[in-house]
Amino acid sequence: MWKNKNVWIVLSGEFIAGLGLWFGIIGNLEFMQKNVPSDFMKSLILFIGLLAGVLVGPLAGRMIDSCSKKTVLIYSGLGRMLSVVFMFMAIQFDSLFFMILFMISIQLSAAFYFPALQAVIPIIVKDKDLIQMNGVHMNVSTMARVLGTALAGALLVFMSLTSIYALSMAAYAILFGATFLLDFKEEKREQSKSGNSGSFKEVLPVLKATPIAITALVLTIIPVLFIGGFNLMVINISELQDSTSIKGLLYTVEGIAFMIGAFFVKKITHRFSSVHMLFAFALLISIAHLSLFFSDIMWMSLISFGVFGLGVGCFFPIVSTIFQTKIPKEYHGRFFSFRNMLDRVMFQVVLLGTGLFLDTIGLQFMVLIFGTLSLTMVVLYGMKYFQKTEVRNLSESK
Repeated sequence: MWKNKNVWIVLSGEFIAGLGLWFGIIGNLEFMQKNVPSDFMKSLILFIGLLAGVLVGPLAGRMIDSCSKKTVLIYSGLGRMLSVVFMFMAIQFDSLFFMILFMISIQLSAAFYFPALQAVIPIIVKDKDLIQMNGVHMNVSTMARVLGTALAGALLVFMSLTSIYALSMAAYAILFGATFLLDFKEEKREQSKSGNSGSFKEVLPVLKATPIAITALVLTIIPVLFIGGFNLMVINISELQDSTSIKGLLYTVEGIAFMIGAFFVKKITHRFSSVHMLFAFALLISIAHLSLFFSDIMWMSLISFGVFGLGVGCFFPIVSTIFQTKIPKEYHGRFFSFRNMLDRVMFQVVLLGTGLFLDTIGLQFMVLIFGTLSLTMVVLYGMKYFQKTEVRNLSESK
């Protein structure tokens, strides 16, 4: 795998773009803290961008499956780079309107870029190396997040927001240039004669025939319940503890734990069933969410974020590998766009719910609600899945 030029281009490009992404996210938080007093209003601004990404999901899926994936990556990368111009205007005119345009444009680009990248990975990497590639890819993204948040936080002390976004734009420009260096062959997909050619309807029968993929999709809701309100929770914990330094510590602890998890899961993936591991790590994530009830205590909040990072670091490489290997490659564009849409819808619901709950009942009671919901899903869906599996095994043995 490591001798593959495309692998190095993808990983190095993602690391640099990840720095740009997190420079931008820290910049967004800083801009909103100065201009938007309400947590619910902050969540609404983020919601608008995510909604735009959902609306173009079907189009993105069709284009990824019918066009050159490299071309989709190039144009969406260009869109990410140019979207930063709106943030320059938002800072110049102190305007939330231009920030909303920035959120919309960058999420539209992401709606094409990330499903296309997920569809490219199984083309450039052999099936036996996929879980390693997914783990390394996520670790690279996490290292970019840890370094990006730390650097952005430090640079904000003596640099303007405009300079932070200029660095973000430069990172996207490097990714845009690196994409041209990708060199891989992909099979041309012939358009079917049916009226549903290239639609999400063609993905549904594939999902029905792949129960493990459906299980993975359902369980993905659990980490999204945490991740959807991640940034708002970090801000709230900072205010709850009256500490600005806790923000960087939370991101760092979660990021390091994530990298450990992504490394650890590679060591155990051949010893345990993928489904068993998915349920185990979903349970761990639920416990981490519940433990945030004690987030007013510094060391407890750090443990909660660390346990969560470890859980998702193991969870997501398994999920990605299941999707990449169990779903036929000719459906990857539409499937990953479909999954991207589901994630974004869940993000929107969780984001709005988080903002509303933080303004009304507070962080500690909110995490009890979300954590209990996660735990209930693990128990109920786990019992249902394993009962079905037991019945199926009994019928096959007869």
